[in-house]
Amino acid sequence: QVPVLQTNNGPGLTGLMTIAAHLVRQAKKDQLLGNTAEEKAVVQQWLEYRVTRVNGGSSKEDTRIILKDLNTHLEDKVYLAGNIFTLADILMYYGLHHIMVDLTVQEKEKYLNVSRWFNHIQHYPGVRQHLSNVVFIKNRLYTNAH
Repeated sequence: QVPVLQTNNGPGLTGLMTIAAHLVRQAKKDQLLGNTAEEKAVVQQWLEYRVTRVNGGSSKEDTRIILKDLNTHLEDKVYLAGNIFTLADILMYYGLHHIMVDLTVQEKEKYLNVSRWFNHIQHYPGVRQHLSNVVFIKNRLYTNAH
């Protein structure tokens, strides 16, 4: 199901990335698309990933691969495009919400970098909107103390 945005002037816009980029420009929030050429490319890459992998993937195995990919990518990054909050973070958050809601505590711990990133994004002002808050336990259930 491909989203379509009907504008007042001209033809409608088709596709998640096209519509999202258009709305970002309309809102004069171009920094959400990245500041440098490299950031812009990385944002586009993650938007592509969101449309091709996250939207398409529905099996348990697809989900596991997506979470593993993201977990590895986020090992040394705060956001998907490095150190800046972008449209990629917002759209990936919305794409993953239904997955993150269903993860067990153990699965959230297994994908610790994704959990950290997701929790950070869901608390970013204005992002979560109508979606439920996903709970992450901040302290370990089991300790190594004797």
